[in-house]
Amino acid sequence: MKITLKDGSVKEYAQAMSVYDIALDISEGLARVACAGEVNGKVVDLRTVVEDDCTLSILTANDAEGLRTLRHTTSHVMAEAVKNLFPNVKLAIGPSIDEGFYYDFDSEPFSREDLDKIEAEMKKIIKKGNRLERFTLPRAEAIKFMEEKGEPYKVELIRDLPEDAEISFYSQGEFTDLCAGPHLMNTKGIKAFKLISSSMAYWRGDSNKAQLQRIYATAFNKKEELEAYLEHLEDIKRRDHNKLGREMELFTTVDVIGQGLPLLMPKGAKMIQTMQRWIEDEEEKRGYIRTKTPLMAKSDLYKISGHWDHYKEGMFVLGDEEKDKEVFALRPMTCPFQYYVYKASQKSYRDLPLRYGETSTLFRNEDSGEMHGLTRVRQFTISEGHLIVRPDQMVEEFKGCLALAKYCLDTLGVGEDVTYRLSKWDPNNKEKYVGTEEVWEETQGHIRQILKELEIPFYEEEGEAAFYGPKVDIQAKNVYGKEDTMITIQWDAVLAEQFDMYYVDEKGEKVRPYIIHRTSMGCYERTLAWLIEKYAGKFPTWLCPEQVRVLPISEKYADYAKKVEAALKDNGILCTVDNRSEKIGYKIREARMDKLPYMLIVGQKEEEENLVSVRSRFAGDEGQKTLDAFIDRICKEIRTKEIRKEVVQEENAK
Repeated sequence: MKITLKDGSVKEYAQAMSVYDIALDISEGLARVACAGEVNGKVVDLRTVVEDDCTLSILTANDAEGLRTLRHTTSHVMAEAVKNLFPNVKLAIGPSIDEGFYYDFDSEPFSREDLDKIEAEMKKIIKKGNRLERFTLPRAEAIKFMEEKGEPYKVELIRDLPEDAEISFYSQGEFTDLCAGPHLMNTKGIKAFKLISSSMAYWRGDSNKAQLQRIYATAFNKKEELEAYLEHLEDIKRRDHNKLGREMELFTTVDVIGQGLPLLMPKGAKMIQTMQRWIEDEEEKRGYIRTKTPLMAKSDLYKISGHWDHYKEGMFVLGDEEKDKEVFALRPMTCPFQYYVYKASQKSYRDLPLRYGETSTLFRNEDSGEMHGLTRVRQFTISEGHLIVRPDQMVEEFKGCLALAKYCLDTLGVGEDVTYRLSKWDPNNKEKYVGTEEVWEETQGHIRQILKELEIPFYEEEGEAAFYGPKVDIQAKNVYGKEDTMITIQWDAVLAEQFDMYYVDEKGEKVRPYIIHRTSMGCYERTLAWLIEKYAGKFPTWLCPEQVRVLPISEKYADYAKKVEAALKDNGILCTVDNRSEKIGYKIREARMDKLPYMLIVGQKEEEENLVSVRSRFAGDEGQKTLDAFIDRICKEIRTKEIRKEVVQEENAK
């Protein structure tokens, strides 16, 4: 047989060979670092026997799939260590993931001390260098094998496999686990690993099933790679909005108020206010007219829209349909309210498009396990809008919504951090949606063409559409890599019919309009979380809740400091004065720790000559300037929403 290698060279063998033996024949060094193979584009175990002509790549930890194999083998070592230390623990699953691997156990919660003990036990196992041996069993024997080991989760997994599935196991010494592979040849191939954390997880992700304990970990081929990754994790912790936002007193949560109901502190509230005023003014420039609608409505409204049938479980319902004459629900969206604003008077084709905008507070009954800081909450505020348009206006108005979203992202400095998703219906679950297949395919085609015309890179995903129409979801990842939808723009050719919405065309006939549901910046709370993590709390000046702090060198210059503060405030600059009787070096250090854009230091010379000594996050000591010159410079920075690049330098505050 002929084996074509990655470099194009060809090896010929007279008999079948395992991937590992072929690697060994190429070189002993390659065999030592081999993690898996790729035969005709399919990743396989090193033990896989090659019998026919094929293309073959030997994968090492420098290859993505090779690294996944190394990590998966490490997860087996972790499971063995846990069983050695805690024999009564039951094993669930242990896959590799993008940045490492995890394993779920039916166990008491693991402490950090437990994780350290597990790491030590893993090192002992790795040092033994046991070979991993693969074997298969018929279904009945496989079930019996795991029943005898007292592993009910493994038994359930086997029972759920297809009847014709090959049921394989891997053993390393006395430890055996159900697994499809691939795996390293022996445990000595594991060079660097770390157990990161543990948390609760539901069996098979179902909150109605058993609560398990998940250990997250990672592994690399080299110690240096592991150290770099651990430093990356430390940076993540420093940026985590749930931690940093509280430390900066931007928001807090209180148990007696409720999960998913954050309190915005004065600084956080100021940032939200700044963004809200900016968005509302920008929308007005682009032809939006504002509405203000109720926070709740009778169930009748949601039955017309379809939300009662398709989304009731996600709503906060007030009352009982069987007992109460009227049942209300807090609104999870604003669209049906704005439809009735539209219907309040007859509209002509000349009146369209109508662009309604509203800063909307919404309520969604998210699962308790999904709550996280400001990114997943039960009450939130969005820059919501609905455009009522003629069918011939739909494409251009949809493009306008995309342009507004892009402007908002670029202004915030996050335009390069997002991906665009065409969220489509699932034709295999038509009962989840309203409208015909023809309408869905047509509207999805329109959005696809718009994105192509605008040269916006995008990907498509079935099952992510709203129940009434496809949409563009603009996605971003938090510091932990979890993806959230930041902005959405939806094409709706259905709900106007349900609400009997129409306009009178040039022939005097009633015609159904189309509707665009969109956000310009999305959820304010989620965006604030995003910005905290993006900038590690060092926000662009225009967004900062405190833009300048005036620092008098001593109490003698308190009056001049107040004069500087008054001039700044007269120009709309957010500022404070630090009049404490502390040394100036201490005040500077505190201002730096508070991540302020600017400090103005004032003393005798500054007072005599109407100057300020400027220190900034961006350039350190910027020297003395006249107060007017500084005000002109910062006002321009705020007005243009400039994002100044920071110069990395550490000053010694004197």
